Amino acid sequence: MKLPNSRLLQRARDGISQVVFGPPMLAFLPAMTLGAFWFGGERALMMVALGLPVALALFGSFTRATRPAPGRDGLTGLLMAPGFDSHVKDVFARTEDCGLKSALLVIEIDDYDELLAAHGQDAGDVVVQRVVERIGAVVRHRDTVARLDRNRFAICLTPIMQLDLELCIQLAGRLQLRIEEPVPFDGSSLFVSCSIGICQRHRVPKGATSSWLDCAVAALDEALSVGPSSIRAFSSDTHIHLNHGDTLKEEAAQALESGMIQAWFQPQLSTDTGRVSGFEALARWFHPVQGMIAPSVFLPALEEAGLLPKLSQQMVQQALIAIKSWDAADLDVPSVGVNFATDELRDPALVNRIRWELDRFGLTPDRLTIEVLETVVTDQPDEVVARNITALGEMGCQIDLDDFGTGHASIASVRRFRVSRIKIDRSFVTKADHDPEQQKLIAAILTMAERLELKTLGEGVETAGEHALLAQLGCDHVQGFGIGRPMPFDQTLDWVVAHEAKLQDAPVIGRQSH
Repeated sequence: MKLPNSRLLQRARDGISQVVFGPPMLAFLPAMTLGAFWFGGERALMMVALGLPVALALFGSFTRATRPAPGRDGLTGLLMAPGFDSHVKDVFARTEDCGLKSALLVIEIDDYDELLAAHGQDAGDVVVQRVVERIGAVVRHRDTVARLDRNRFAICLTPIMQLDLELCIQLAGRLQLRIEEPVPFDGSSLFVSCSIGICQRHRVPKGATSSWLDCAVAALDEALSVGPSSIRAFSSDTHIHLNHGDTLKEEAAQALESGMIQAWFQPQLSTDTGRVSGFEALARWFHPVQGMIAPSVFLPALEEAGLLPKLSQQMVQQALIAIKSWDAADLDVPSVGVNFATDELRDPALVNRIRWELDRFGLTPDRLTIEVLETVVTDQPDEVVARNITALGEMGCQIDLDDFGTGHASIASVRRFRVSRIKIDRSFVTKADHDPEQQKLIAAILTMAERLELKTLGEGVETAGEHALLAQLGCDHVQGFGIGRPMPFDQTLDWVVAHEAKLQDAPVIGRQSH
């Protein structure tokens, strides 16, 4: 393959730089100084000793000046997307049929928006800086690291002879381990997780219009669809998710119309009894070609298309159908929670529609939980939103204040909207069993809730330690991957039966009454 003149020139400069600034020159320096002294005496030796460093510095400045400097991120000093994309294309070309191997890793800090909402931009900047430092401590100095977006980073591994999938996965695991260490901030600790997508150079489809980086991002999308702290590698079964707004909107609208977007259910447990206290209905889209598409991808598309109210209608219907089916199977599931965004709560006909749906299924209002983000009640909601939330509470529906602790809701707003339960945001729960400061925050929230006679639910419970801690501190309910992942309805039947069976011999970890 014939290289363009610019690339030949760049390679020549690189070769000269390696000789001038590398080990060959260091080995030759003693001979140069000895020769200068032999032929010219002390004066020649002094000229070489003083002149050689100046010459090397000038040559280094020249080579740096003739090489275009790509854009750098102001916060981290890393390459930004345009410069990194150019580097990736260069590595891709250099590793064509030469026996060298490379890989791309794309890393995203999970739930970054929630972190900013809970702790502010300063905390976000500190987390990003610590993440970059930790990435640098794991990768080799010749690997190239870039910041692609505010919470997304990429690594291009320098080409080497031996690099299989197992080594890439081990590297991703080491990166996760370092990145997920606590980040000190403002006298407490912040806990973050990250998801990672991997694409080896030789896995890029032949003749694909997509770039190597697109394939790595597709692997990351797959990891994000699974859940926090996941790792996925690109393969022939990985499909590059839609990323063009108009196309995505059209496909999401069609999926909603055809029933492809379904309610999956995540269990909630009582910490006192260990029994199932409810489920949360979560929208999931399994594309027949592209696989599972993350809610963070399709929900904004539905919102832009004005289809969130229609989505909530379908989620309510599917939740009520699920309740009737659990009742028919003689399974005790007290209620199901459905999320309502601000746009959905602006519908003046919302209360009458939900009343009609409950009557149609023959269910009492307490079986349906209305989940409202804390930011909805702190953003000075308009009259229709306030009226709907109040009317649903008065009708008998439970009102859950979701992501509590991130929106600074006042006690007055909690009272005004007849909130039944607050859901403590996962940013407070994650690794709280290892952080005394986190425990103090949770204890303060629980104390406030007890004084206001509110029930509580801890979100994002991933370990037995977090579960036990929340139970001991007095949190009423728990939910998270450590309890059960969101699942299609048909899997909930077996899950509930299996869970009830485990309770027969399980020890009580909740509060003891004397």
